[in-house]
Amino acid sequence: MTSNPSYAIGIDFGGTSVKLARVLPDGTIAARAVFDTTPGVESWLDAVEAALVPLRQGAEGECIGVGVGVPGFVDFDRGFIHDLTNVPGWTAVPLAEKIRARFGLPAVIENDVNAMAAGECAFGAGKGLKNAVFITLGTGVGGGILIDGKIYRGAFSMAGELGHVSIDKDGIASPMGFGGVEQYVGNAKIAAYALSRIDAGEDGAAILRQAGGRRGAVTPKAVALAAQEGDPLAKSVFDHVADCLATMIASVSYVLQPEAFIIGGGVSNAGDILFAPLNAHLERRLSAHFFPRLKILRAALGNDAGVIGCAALASHLA
Repeated sequence: MTSNPSYAIGIDFGGTSVKLARVLPDGTIAARAVFDTTPGVESWLDAVEAALVPLRQGAEGECIGVGVGVPGFVDFDRGFIHDLTNVPGWTAVPLAEKIRARFGLPAVIENDVNAMAAGECAFGAGKGLKNAVFITLGTGVGGGILIDGKIYRGAFSMAGELGHVSIDKDGIASPMGFGGVEQYVGNAKIAAYALSRIDAGEDGAAILRQAGGRRGAVTPKAVALAAQEGDPLAKSVFDHVADCLATMIASVSYVLQPEAFIIGGGVSNAGDILFAPLNAHLERRLSAHFFPRLKILRAALGNDAGVIGCAALASHLA
């Protein structure tokens, strides 16, 4: 083993904060940094430059490159950002080129969920898999696809938008179509569904108690906590969420035939409250030739998946 291992810098560009990490070849995080998201490109690069000084202090070996995961549409091959969601001033930005010019380091730019998928498949729950689908459950539903050991990006670097897979051809309308699964299982949608059941006359005392008695504080976490106490309504809400996800996963399974679906994001923290009914609904929806072979795995890297995945992409490990 070399005494001077190489490393890569992973940058997880969020809407409110930017996380950076120095990541070793085995996926270990050697150092971390964070700063608040800034609206302008040059001010963002200034903040990255300042953060890299302590991040690289004491580092042994050579920096292979920088990987950046961003919440928006990118052209991976060009390292070009088309547009970022909810971050002003980031339209038509050749970010890889700017990083190379500023820091003298090669750079890759990736959609944030693809970066998380790369991290999980290189060092997390999907390690060793060649064909897998990553799903993140939060404000919406994000996705990343691994085919033959490589992230699949499609013709225009925008593949994997699983949140827009329709589970109802005449369902809820959005700019992306009709009946997209994230219109039913995004954070706000889960809360709204629970409240609609309460408004229809079902007993929501346990859910409201977990929300501190405030309707506006009802979240998937509050529903999950009530479900873990055995509350029938809360358990039924998660059964609904699981069935919506199973409908989408079954369709994607028939198209891609992956070895596993890896599920992360805040809603996945419900654990068996989500995963037990999800498996039950999948068994009902999938052929007996598919279901026994399909693994449903919980993501393992948590909030570090993004920076680790970005570093893995930068060092050609994913």
